[in-house]
Amino acid sequence: MSNELSPHVSDVTPGRGALRPARSWLHSDAPSLSLNGPWRFRLSPTASGPEDFAADGFDDHGWDSIPVPSHWVLEGDGAYGRPIYTNIQFPFPIDPPYVPDDNPTGDYRRHFDLPADWSDAERVLLRFDGVESMFRVWVNGVEVGGASGSRLAHEFDVTTAVREGDNTVAVRVHQWSAASYVEDQDQWWLPGIFRDVTLLARPVGGIEDVWLRTGFDGGHGRIEAEITADASAFPVTLRIPELDIEHVWTAPGAIAPLGVPDARPWSAEEPRLYGATVSTAAETITLRVGFRTVEIRGDLFLVNGRRVVFHGVNRHEAHPERGRVFDETHAREDLARMKRFNVNAIRTSHYPPHPRLLDLADELGFWVVLECDLETHGFDQVGWAGNPSDDPAWREVYLDRIRRTVERDKNHPGIVIWSLGNEAGTGGNLAAMSAWVHARDAGRPVHYEGDYTGEYTDIYSRMYASVPETEQIGADGARSPLLNCTPAQSARQRAKPFLLCEYAHAMGNGPGAFDQYEALVRQYPRLHGGFVWEWRDHGLLATASDGTPYYAYGGDFGEVVHDGNFVMDGMLLSNDVPSPSLFEFAAVTRPVDLVFDGEKMAVTNLRHTADTTDLSFRWRVEHDGVHVASGDLDVPVLAAGESGWAPLPPVTPAPDGETWLTVDVALAASTPWAPAGHVLATAQLDRTGRRPVPAVRQQGDWQPCDGNRSLGIAEFTGGSLVRLGDRPVTGPHLELFRAPTDNDESPSDGVEGSDDSIAGTSHADLWRRDGLDRLTARRIRVERTGDALRTLDKVSAANSAAWVMVESTWSIEGDELELRVEIEPSHGWRTVWPRIGIRFGLPDVAAPVDGAQWFGLGPLECYPDSLRAARTGHFTSTIRDLSVDYARPQETGHRSELRRLTLTSGAAEVLRIRTLADTRGRRPGFTLSRHTPQQIARAEHPFELTGSTTSHLIVDAAQHGLGSRACGPDVWPEFSLRPESRTIRLRIAAG
Repeated sequence: MSNELSPHVSDVTPGRGALRPARSWLHSDAPSLSLNGPWRFRLSPTASGPEDFAADGFDDHGWDSIPVPSHWVLEGDGAYGRPIYTNIQFPFPIDPPYVPDDNPTGDYRRHFDLPADWSDAERVLLRFDGVESMFRVWVNGVEVGGASGSRLAHEFDVTTAVREGDNTVAVRVHQWSAASYVEDQDQWWLPGIFRDVTLLARPVGGIEDVWLRTGFDGGHGRIEAEITADASAFPVTLRIPELDIEHVWTAPGAIAPLGVPDARPWSAEEPRLYGATVSTAAETITLRVGFRTVEIRGDLFLVNGRRVVFHGVNRHEAHPERGRVFDETHAREDLARMKRFNVNAIRTSHYPPHPRLLDLADELGFWVVLECDLETHGFDQVGWAGNPSDDPAWREVYLDRIRRTVERDKNHPGIVIWSLGNEAGTGGNLAAMSAWVHARDAGRPVHYEGDYTGEYTDIYSRMYASVPETEQIGADGARSPLLNCTPAQSARQRAKPFLLCEYAHAMGNGPGAFDQYEALVRQYPRLHGGFVWEWRDHGLLATASDGTPYYAYGGDFGEVVHDGNFVMDGMLLSNDVPSPSLFEFAAVTRPVDLVFDGEKMAVTNLRHTADTTDLSFRWRVEHDGVHVASGDLDVPVLAAGESGWAPLPPVTPAPDGETWLTVDVALAASTPWAPAGHVLATAQLDRTGRRPVPAVRQQGDWQPCDGNRSLGIAEFTGGSLVRLGDRPVTGPHLELFRAPTDNDESPSDGVEGSDDSIAGTSHADLWRRDGLDRLTARRIRVERTGDALRTLDKVSAANSAAWVMVESTWSIEGDELELRVEIEPSHGWRTVWPRIGIRFGLPDVAAPVDGAQWFGLGPLECYPDSLRAARTGHFTSTIRDLSVDYARPQETGHRSELRRLTLTSGAAEVLRIRTLADTRGRRPGFTLSRHTPQQIARAEHPFELTGSTTSHLIVDAAQHGLGSRACGPDVWPEFSLRPESRTIRLRIAAG
């Protein structure tokens, strides 16, 4: 069949039938009946099946049962199809407004009893809070209407369709429709009724809608009420008991602004809410009111008169088992976790979330950019030809979507910006949306990143601007043209507040450079921070053929068109485990800055509203990571934005080790999102006395030899290490390869990079081209002297003329074995290297090497451009916990600036390794894993890394940075690793 036989799916009308105008999502005492629960369900392959299922007496006993809310592709273990992941691509032909005949269509039915006491209701409404993508509704066999707008609320007037006693509701949901063209967000396509379905009894004399606009100016609050109700519903009473307010409006014309002199302001740091009711004789609406004023003054974005810095995340609704089905307990913990990691803002990418999430955001305290359910990114594939954003035929679709976005959520104080949508090009329909918002709500500005020239938006916004470009946006006096702007347009945009609506693409191991962006935000007031892409990975829990559970991404469900693991780009893993990047984010965005200066410390309160009375400042001193003293710091109370000084405690350096002073800023008392003692910021000061590095002992009288000998705890065959102590050990082998990160695998744009990159080619491709993953060695010579052994190897790859000379010298130094490795590359290497290191193999014997204790940076992995969360100390970990289970296996587990390392097997010490700094004071890092970089690189999922019989220790003189190249800038040149000569010195002893 063709779409001509099912024209509704290609209809660009946003709604039809008894669909009601948009209004707020209100907490009312009027009767309601949840229709959540089991529904009868049938899936058809096309949109044109018979509609007899909607008949009142239809027999559905042969149908399956499915929960509502849910996504049908996540139910029935694949019986109803599978999820599809795309980022930009449309998973159907680009032929707007048409969609294929093969269009999975779900038919739903359920019965409900209309309560007997609803007979006095003026109207009965049937509300759907979220259906993907287009649906039609019947009640007792009568079609009452249909709608599209998957993440938007729709209410139908079913007053004349319902009856006393038993009723039947039937819903037909099409996976694909014209609406799919404007819902091409970077996420899974998950059809079904996935939010609540509710029957509402609207009383005679009830309240249709309420909007309590609030403000806070000059230390006083104000309320401007908008009450939508029939004149017969009046009088209407506003009560805010905590503020002793009981105000009665006798008629619609009597409503006027109300001053609230005793109100305290709402902010993301001090989310002060007041319980309020708006009532008539027939109905009471309950709200929570927060007093704040949002304004743009010049190029500053202000709330309650103070500049806001957004330390934000983009948040999708995503759960590994439920998809976008809302779970309030999980959502509350998710937001609490954000607060614990210093996240203060949420961009609801790229649609309104479940309305309860915004209640939680108001309560816990977040600045919210509330985004409309709109994205047409797939039209980029065809040069934006046919993009609905500038097609008058789609105008009402766009306006309906923004109306339903704003009207539903307008009462939330946490929402400080309205966003028109995301990556939908530009055009007259977006301008019309902006005009509607400006007319409806003058109290919040309008955002849309795609309005590059600032024709219809109030904020200049960009995604993935590089550090230099961001500085050019923020700096006064900068004259360089901005993206897609003329000089005049550039000047206009620089006169506005600037937001990075997406930056620091957190895909896999990364990103780097959080601190560089934060430094710019502190330097240039026009820059107001931004929103990391994104909060969490979207992995869906699946099972491998052998029964192993894993988190699936694009392509794992047999999709014809997909975008792979690009959906796994959050700072939180799919199983709610924070990744190291989230700790790095928290360290960079700390609300209190600490700077050491001699015997005192400068303390700056970076917060928007709160002073420091809720914080405690603790210090501790450690010798080589061992605690020796601690106490409280005397820090003056600092208002938001203020700085002060605190004296540091006297510290006596350890005579034979390192001495570190650490200061923690923690919560002094419990909050709704964290316990007392939760650390918000940390700083360290090295108090170590000067300690010279032992000089290299010059050896003489080197003689050629066969390399078969023992040297202290080491045994060699042919110059190659075969044993240390009682353990077989292989190595050291030159290792220049790392299992490419998602950023490493991303093609260069050929414009801005850390090396002479090739447009369209990734670092990983260049590394494989140069054979870094398949190095081979040729031994040139083996030499010995009385207590030393030296080898020289030439390391290169097949089909390459470039090489690296590796000289390894083993010697006895007191009761330790020293290894000194000199690494020197030839000319001709044409790209950055992932690492410069040496690898040892530690085969399993009686018991495997399964853990590590180290003194160095930790406790989590850290890289050259991601070190802010690391601190110097003594740490212990199992080999399993040293690595992160990224959805696609890749480089992980590196710890920098190693001083000492003990490899363990159970409780037993196997080997002790001490590092010596090179002539420039640089120390190596280490990685300990059950797999080599080459093995890790071949796996697509963690479960594909099969059992290993060897542990692998890599000691790195240097690592390449992480960057954000999967969707953003490459590694900053300072942190790029170019081929260079390096030295690694280790002192080794048996356990």
